[in-house]
Amino acid sequence: MVTGMTTVGLIGSGNIGSTLARLAVTAGHDVVLSNSRGPETLKDLVDELGIRARAATPDEAAAAGDLVVVTIPLRAYRDVPAAPLAGKTVIDTNNYYPERDGSIPELDDESTTTSELLQRHLPESRVVKAFNNIYFKHLLALARPSGAADRTSLPVAGDDDAAKAEVTAFIDSVGYDTVDVGPLAEGWRFQRDTAAYGVFYTADPAAGYEQPGLPTDAQRLRDALAAARRYADA
Repeated sequence: MVTGMTTVGLIGSGNIGSTLARLAVTAGHDVVLSNSRGPETLKDLVDELGIRARAATPDEAAAAGDLVVVTIPLRAYRDVPAAPLAGKTVIDTNNYYPERDGSIPELDDESTTTSELLQRHLPESRVVKAFNNIYFKHLLALARPSGAADRTSLPVAGDDDAAKAEVTAFIDSVGYDTVDVGPLAEGWRFQRDTAAYGVFYTADPAAGYEQPGLPTDAQRLRDALAAARRYADA
């Protein structure tokens, strides 16, 4: 359970990873950042974040984190280091874009989900799906203190209730409420191009991502999750 200060390891430090690092540091957590290009490429971000941040290799970030975020292009999920993540809760932010990731038959025929693929790769970890359905600029802008009237809700999915509770506590600490969608198999409900994805957190979805985020309560999110349709049925 996330209580007080936590060290968050980040495997991937792109738009979502760097945004989560900023939110985590603001909330009083330490962060260990990594990417595929080497710790030296993260110097500017670490300097911006201050004394609570340091850069490392993916293996080192995995080992250092009390909670670890995997936020990389899905095509690279097999490169996530399994051994240092054994016994840990892992947040999966990944989305499947075939034009970027190549074709993955199990995702194309919807027989599994992105997070189930990562869980299969990390059999000794507890994977929780979160942060994949919100644009990084909205993720930064919509964070609010606990109890705020305009607090936004984010979905989570996972097979381990204790892991979901740990992730829920972390999400609360960085400024969001949560809606539990169920097991990883239900994570498709907030995957790419579903009703609860991306532009859902804006006032006018037809206008695209580059507009202000819209605070979104749990009921609006539940309604969108219930309205989700499989790609084959859309």
